[in-house]
Amino acid sequence: MRVDAARNLEAVLTTGAYMFAADPSVSIASIAAVAGVDRRTVYRQFASREELLEAIYEARLLAVSRGIEDARLSEAPVVVALHRYVENLVAVNRVWPVDVARMLANANEEVRQDWDSLAAEVDAFLQRAVDEGLLRSGLPEGWARVLLTELVQLVARQRPELNRGQAADVVVDTLLYGIGAPRERSGGLVG
Repeated sequence: MRVDAARNLEAVLTTGAYMFAADPSVSIASIAAVAGVDRRTVYRQFASREELLEAIYEARLLAVSRGIEDARLSEAPVVVALHRYVENLVAVNRVWPVDVARMLANANEEVRQDWDSLAAEVDAFLQRAVDEGLLRSGLPEGWARVLLTELVQLVARQRPELNRGQAADVVVDTLLYGIGAPRERSGGLVG
């Protein structure tokens, strides 16, 4: 693929991710205009909105996979891997602001299976964090991953002024220590 064609494709995919996140009914012509390419260029690559969405989902999935690989979830010390994972996923969420629930509902079976595989890898890592005493045990299955995912998406959307490292500091601190002021436990939530 020529350099300018690759650059155009990247612009269409990232612009499409932002625009679909803001308005799921956005037209390909609108995406093309904002991406700075002719709509015929987009239609040469993607015969339909669904094909464009599928390409966006696959690009996000690849970015998540690379972020997980870079974090070295099974090899690095848990806190180091967690911080690196969050940094990477903040960057992914800022480039690919895709509604994951919508993505999984509309993606093909291969994308869903790949996503499930990545989720299992993160779950195994979070179990390692439980085993090492960094996260408490007894939470509902998958809860730590859901919470972590939501925190990453929240900081990526709501705190764009934070760089990746700062955003990861906030997420990791919140995940590991919560937001309550440290105090002695009295056996209940009140009093």
